[in-house]
Amino acid sequence: MSTKRTRLLVVEDDPGLQRQLKWALDGFEVDCAGTREEAIVALRRHEPAIVLQDLGLPPDPNGVEEGFATIAEIQRLAPRAKIIIVTGREGREHALRAIKLGAYDFCQKPVDAQMLSLIIDRAHRIHQLEIENQRLADSRSATALDGVIAGSEPMLKVCRMIQKLAPTHATVLLLGESGTGKERLAQALHGLSPRATRPMVAINCAAIPETLLESELFGYERGAFTGAVKQTLGKIETADGGTLFLDEIGDMPLALQAKLLRFLQERLIERIGGRETIAVDVRIIAATNTNLEQAIEQKTFRADLFYRINEVPVVIPPLRERGSDSVLIASYLLQQACKRHGRPQLKLSPDAILAIESYAWPGNVRELENRVNSAAIMSEGKLVSAADLSLSQMEQGAPQLLTLREVRQRAETHAVQRALAMAGGNISKAAELLGITRPTLYDLMQRASTAQSGD
Repeated sequence: MSTKRTRLLVVEDDPGLQRQLKWALDGFEVDCAGTREEAIVALRRHEPAIVLQDLGLPPDPNGVEEGFATIAEIQRLAPRAKIIIVTGREGREHALRAIKLGAYDFCQKPVDAQMLSLIIDRAHRIHQLEIENQRLADSRSATALDGVIAGSEPMLKVCRMIQKLAPTHATVLLLGESGTGKERLAQALHGLSPRATRPMVAINCAAIPETLLESELFGYERGAFTGAVKQTLGKIETADGGTLFLDEIGDMPLALQAKLLRFLQERLIERIGGRETIAVDVRIIAATNTNLEQAIEQKTFRADLFYRINEVPVVIPPLRERGSDSVLIASYLLQQACKRHGRPQLKLSPDAILAIESYAWPGNVRELENRVNSAAIMSEGKLVSAADLSLSQMEQGAPQLLTLREVRQRAETHAVQRALAMAGGNISKAAELLGITRPTLYDLMQRASTAQSGD
């Protein structure tokens, strides 16, 4: 059975070079056009993911303005299409100008088939990421997993757990580094649950002084202490019928842990200064970036409370372990930042995408959001670069790739992993996404496995 191949449009007025490129790109579904008018017709008919374009087009094959006009028209009609400029060495300055105007990359004549194939592979992967990002954005309004962008298998697994846990009454403990999105997932748990019409009340146990945390949680009666001029409900009572989210529970003082444990066991509270017991029906979701088992050994966290809140643990992977999710998230955050700041829609440049994928993101999604927000404000062109994100080569920590073979091998491995994640491990679907046959995918998987075992 044949698989669907990636569509590619060659815009070149030299028939000989058209044939050469078509031969070199036999793994793609190639259409050719010799003029701007022919290119627009082919673009509308075939909707190619990638466009290879010469800047010198009729009626002025020795100039570049017709080529730039073609770029502008393609971007207007197909903003997601990746335009790769094919130019002579003397045209490098024009190619860089084209990139500033929104072209993806350029390749110099005489064309190196391997290098061109690598550039096209990267362009196609980014095109797929953008489509996936748009699909997630389009479906976001129809799901309570609002703002949770997941394309990698580790995060898809977390989302599946959230969907299974949401309809239940189970107490959930969200574990993960700071900035991984624990509160967003807690909101998703509440939004998908039968309690969604009731309040979700959140309290950060690390942000409130110990002397105030008890009254914040349990409330107090008038006259209970100096300044208590009226009866005040606590967070637990306010959340009655809904969900109570205890963020950073690992930082809760030991004395208060005992009182919280009694509430979890009996589902009854007493306001400070009061004698009446009040029944409260809430679902508990807790979150922490602390190693609670280690905290138990250090006697800073109660073991009995840990077992009570650890009914179902959900481990959220850090951003560095989510594959291409970082690019999907960055693209989404960039769109949101542009809307928020009244900026025209920007896109990530190729070097920005490589930098995002290479950087370890110690601050996780929160750090990514801060950098993207700043870049949306400071960027001067149509593309956000690695420099706009303040991601230098030193920060990325990526080893220098010395050979084209190493570059291509890593790109293939990443593309295979990404396709398998998107296809949920289905080999046939992954092969279709990559535009290759099943035997070819098996071969790439074997090569990737061999390369990783040799690292």
